[in-house]
Amino acid sequence: MSITILGIESSCDDTSCAVIRDGMLLSNVIAGQAVHAAYGGVVPELASRAHQQNIIPVTAEALKRAGIRQEELSAIAFTRGPGLLGSLLVGVSFAKGLALALRRPVIEVNHLQAHVLAHFIKQTPDSDRHPQFPFLCLLVSGGNSQIIRVQAYNKMKIIGQTIDDAAGEAFDKCAKVMGLGYPGGPVVNRLANEGNPAAFLFSKPHVPGYDYSFSGLKTSFLYTLRDALKGNPDFIEQNRADLCASLQATIIEILMSKLRKAAADLKIREIAVAGGVSANSGLRDAFREHAARFGWNVYLPPNAFTTDNAAMVAMTGYFKYQEGDFCSMDAVPFSRTLVE
Repeated sequence: MSITILGIESSCDDTSCAVIRDGMLLSNVIAGQAVHAAYGGVVPELASRAHQQNIIPVTAEALKRAGIRQEELSAIAFTRGPGLLGSLLVGVSFAKGLALALRRPVIEVNHLQAHVLAHFIKQTPDSDRHPQFPFLCLLVSGGNSQIIRVQAYNKMKIIGQTIDDAAGEAFDKCAKVMGLGYPGGPVVNRLANEGNPAAFLFSKPHVPGYDYSFSGLKTSFLYTLRDALKGNPDFIEQNRADLCASLQATIIEILMSKLRKAAADLKIREIAVAGGVSANSGLRDAFREHAARFGWNVYLPPNAFTTDNAAMVAMTGYFKYQEGDFCSMDAVPFSRTLVE
């Protein structure tokens, strides 16, 4: 009998619903929230209000595109956390209400684990390329920078993580200083393709083990701009592409140096990347280069699965459904956690 999972994602500012049947994606609908751009970041209250407006039409559209009736669903999977509590409450409450109405079980999903498991989503019946266990996954986003050892879909361990800022946060905050708007990461990526990555040198942290730090890089970047602007008020405008290219190259080298160390120490060659920053073209090129240089088998998620989406939630729900791993109706969202 087929297993059909509806996934609901509302951890931040994207309302998303997706349908997966027997591991294959039937639909993945995402409604963004452009209102936050004017504020230079996500405003939690505005985000939760937008989720309330979007959740029903997005779910209806996901079912329509999948070509199924809601009665055909086997279970409802939802993001329980981490994320913005107000936003999560909308998705969690809606999932519970729909499950009660349909008399279906609910499945809680850890947002970070879902990013890792996005690699197992099948977009066509014959697509079967995915990481083999055990593998290492570099999870990089606006809020997280982690190296995760993945033993199984339900057995993950963080072996390295940022001790301060995340890589995506470094991209966005440095972009903001240059006046590139929000979100700044994609703009930095675009301009970096036009610049010289060796034009400027920025500080790289010396953190033991596999942990990361990006606060020193941000400070180094800020001081470089401050000192240069004293003598040339047009410095940023004249050097924007080179600044972006040098910033991007530094962040990528910080990320890859620790990943190289972990892969060598643990003797693992199955290497994946996930999270919003995994859409960065420079980082994807670095993964391909490392594959050729070190014999890694690398796995780059389709761009549609790099940012927050419900397909990865439904995929995680599919795995958990097969194990009978359901949750009770009194499960509440949480804002912070670590992948266990």
